[in-house]
Amino acid sequence: MSDTPSYVQYGCGFSVADGWLNFDSSPTLRIERLPVIGPTISTLVVRNGKQFPKEAVYGNIVKGLPLPDGSAAACYASHVLEHLSLQDMRVALLNTAKLLQPGGIFRMIVPDLRERARRYVEAASEGDALASHKFLESSYLGLAKRPANIFQYARLALGGSQHLWMWDEHSLKQELANAGFTATRGCEYGDSEDPMFLKVEEKTRFYDDAYGIKECALEARIPA
Repeated sequence: MSDTPSYVQYGCGFSVADGWLNFDSSPTLRIERLPVIGPTISTLVVRNGKQFPKEAVYGNIVKGLPLPDGSAAACYASHVLEHLSLQDMRVALLNTAKLLQPGGIFRMIVPDLRERARRYVEAASEGDALASHKFLESSYLGLAKRPANIFQYARLALGGSQHLWMWDEHSLKQELANAGFTATRGCEYGDSEDPMFLKVEEKTRFYDDAYGIKECALEARIPA
């Protein structure tokens, strides 16, 4: 076990934080790190000019991050788990539990399926012909338009924006318990006892302003 515990964020995207190890498993990140040609390919094909910060490091929580077991004081995953299949998500939680020291904290945010489903049922019962469209759009499920060219296919394949499995508080709490986490609770922006989370959390990630939805945010611990 490390004497100097680390703080680990995985699925960081473009949001890196000082004092945290910032990992992302996007194929785009791997492309960008290729010498000479990587940034050019990424800029032209995938991200339309936007590139990962230099602090972002390639790492896949499903395959296991390049860190010793029990070396992290805390882990953070913001809008990551919904991009994994059910099987991979369960592996990700097990790997997260292994990374954490006894008493370590894991905070995560996922889109709230329950609230989106509630709004869909309510709108559909009122005869809203676009109720299903709004549900699929707010859940990032389905595909409104097939890619029209190789560049669009590349963005779809490498971007990883589609959701593969959706969660609500009850189902996510059960998965956390199965992975060995305890003391699970709903959490809010900035309410952790560890001030390091203030460096990595963004208030806007706790809410979907476009649809006025409070997302499913949970905090859990590894038993001390």
